[in-house]
Amino acid sequence: MRDLLFKNITSPNRHRKILASSEVLDQRGVHSEIRRHFIYLVKEVKTKAGQKPLPAVFILKERNTKENRERFFCKIKGSVYAVSGKRLFLIFFMHTLKITLSRIMQPVER
Repeated sequence: MRDLLFKNITSPNRHRKILASSEVLDQRGVHSEIRRHFIYLVKEVKTKAGQKPLPAVFILKERNTKENRERFFCKIKGSVYAVSGKRLFLIFFMHTLKITLSRIMQPVER
């Protein structure tokens, strides 16, 4: 069985947008959950003299053999300048990916 969920949320002034997807799958004795989020925020800047935030990457991988579970988490943050007409914008973004795998416990037959 596979469950999919998609969200597309935009702020009223269109300066912030969140895209999210979630997938849950039970297949061959493995329960997997995959969650993705992409967020961006747009700000108009008057001059490029300001320091933009440094990019960042965070990765976590965990394996638990006692609980038969594996997790993977990745977060990427950054920013980029963009020009539209004669206006300068700074776009902040963050992308996250979370994957969880676990064994499906089968009922014991008697």
